[in-house]
Formats: sequence, C-alpha cells, structure tokens
Amino acid sequence: MRITNNTILITGGSVGIGLALAKRFLLLNNKVIITGGEFEKLEGIKKDFPELIVLAGDLTEQNSINDLVLFIEQEYPETNILVNSAAIQYNYDIMDDPDFLRKANHEIYLNLIAPLNLTTLMLPILLKNKNSAVVNASIDQFIGSQKSAAIYCAVKAGIRSFTKSLKYQLEDTQVKVFEIIPSSINTSITAGRDQSLMEPDKLVDQFITDFYNDRNDS
Repeated sequence: MRITNNTILITGGSVGIGLALAKRFLLLNNKVIITGGEFEKLEGIKKDFPELIVLAGDLTEQNSINDLVLFIEQEYPETNILVNSAAIQYNYDIMDDPDFLRKANHEIYLNLIAPLNLTTLMLPILLKNKNSAVVNASIDQFIGSQKSAAIYCAVKAGIRSFTKSLKYQLEDTQVKVFEIIPSSINTSITAGRDQSLMEPDKLVDQFITDFYNDRNDS
C-alpha cells in the first residue's frame, strides 16, 4: 500500500489509536479527516494540527453516518482509506448494573453496527479510487473474554469476523482490508489498569510497516 498522498477518514480520531494514526498519516503527507463525539476536543486537536479536517458527530445515530458519507461524497470524493477506530467500553456486572441494557446497546451500536454501516456506505467511494483500503480495529484473541467487559469483547469479536469475511468478498477488487489487533494499549479505555500497556504510537509503528508491506494483521 502507498502510505503517502492518500485521503483518509478515521473515526474515533480524537483519542487513542485513532488520534495516533491521524498524526502519523499527517506526517506522511496525507490528507486526514477525523471524526469524534466531542466538539471541544476536536477543536483543541485542530489547533495543534491545523491540517486536520475535523468533524463532530454521533456515530450511534444513523443520520450522523449518512451526513458523514454525504460530506465525503461532496467534499472529498477522492477518499481512498477508511479507518474504523471509534469505540467505547463499559465495565459492569450484568446482574448488578441497573443501566446495563443502555450501556450494552451503546457498545453494540458504536463498536459493531456503526462500522458495518459506515463501511457499507463508503464502499462505492472506495471502489472508485486507487490504493483503497478499509482498516478495522478489533481485539487480541488472547484477551477476548474479560469478565467485566462482556459486551465489548463480544462485539470486537464480531468486528474480527466481519473483517475476515470482508477480505474474502473484496479480494477481486482494488479495495484491500486490514485489521489492527491491539492487545493492551494505553488509551482512555484502559485507564487505571495495572498491567503493562503498549503506547498507541508503538502500535502505529507496527501498523504502518505492515500496511506498507500489504500485511493484513497488525
């Protein structure tokens, strides 16, 4: 894959892996569009990185996804790489948390339904452009069942399965499919954990190397 002169859409680009990827792709002379749910945070990032294109929106709302795709179609039809990085994780006990269903539905939609919908709607754009790719962030299979994160782990396993199927379905097209498979990364999701955590920049180092060499799993 060519790692310069691309137009890249990154969801969840205001924090963690998404932000680390956005900053790295900027350094590599790409046009980068990031989305996030907090306008103030995006504006702060924009001040530090004025070349970034920032869009606030709630990807758990289908109208927001539709608006995002329409914006890309009208303003950046040359977009050739989609990175699905937006995610949320709640920690709870299913039997004891009275807010379980709301949290679970939020996790399912943002972590699974939203990237499926966005990928589907973005594919016609990606198929028109060269050096195109879909990049999905999933989860390391060895930490795929955490006691306090049952729904998060389940939907990330779903993203892994979807990504593998998408590779097969697109293998005869010019759109390549990549997967970022972090183990324990130092992000807002893992804040407060005692275990040794990899910094997002180190994961991005590995991904960029794999991306350039067409290796599909980072």
